[in-house]
Amino acid sequence: MKKIGIISGSGLYEIKGLTIKKRKKLSTPFGSPSDHYTIGYIEDAEVIFLPRHGSHHSIPPHMINYRANIWGFKKLGVERIVSISAVGGINKSCKPGNIVLLDQIIDMTRNRKSTFYDGKSISPQSPGSVVHIDFTEPYCPALRRTILKAGTKAGITLNKTGTYMAVEGPRLETAAEIRAFGKLGSDVVGMTGMPEASLAREAEICFSGISVVANYAAGINRHRLTTTEVIKEMRAASEKIKKLLRQTIIILPDRTGCSCADALKEAKI
Repeated sequence: MKKIGIISGSGLYEIKGLTIKKRKKLSTPFGSPSDHYTIGYIEDAEVIFLPRHGSHHSIPPHMINYRANIWGFKKLGVERIVSISAVGGINKSCKPGNIVLLDQIIDMTRNRKSTFYDGKSISPQSPGSVVHIDFTEPYCPALRRTILKAGTKAGITLNKTGTYMAVEGPRLETAAEIRAFGKLGSDVVGMTGMPEASLAREAEICFSGISVVANYAAGINRHRLTTTEVIKEMRAASEKIKKLLRQTIIILPDRTGCSCADALKEAKI
């Protein structure tokens, strides 16, 4: 059976055709995940949801236990993860309300546990080691192709590429930072993209990022940035995201068709 994980908010549980079976609490060598994992089914696929900020959105981005979240998905047998996030638009082609299928990422975070392999033993069966994963393509190209195809089938317009600038948060950025990020090639900015993506690669899980542009980033427009507009745009886009996810799950091939599952081969020292 296909198993796909979804990291986002709790509102996505109402996908048409989704049957919720149970909620599962997990413990990991890295502590507790953000919340229970909600497990359901769409046709022949098992779908496992996790709200990254907790069910009451009480965990700020810099305090999320990213390692526990990804480890929990691995423990549940998930082979592919789709991550949904709200972002600020830097490139003028990434307008509020747009849905961006990410293909690259730049990491500006600094205080996060960003690897499972810190030289310590994860378990008695897993001796400590140092790992250098290939991260040339941070988002699984095969999973991206499936999502693009799903968008076409569902009649949902996607920005087909986008570079995500991952920042520490929880504060929003200055106008000067956004200008710098734009010069570095970033299209959108957010606070949760890393280390989710790199940890999924270490766990040999296919990972894809879908971002909803909630507003223009600092300095692009003159008005003050607020969380109210972020919530408004995410709610407005939620039905499109649900349709996109449903179609993705339905057409997802049984085999991954990529090298993500072999990410640790020749990566350990």
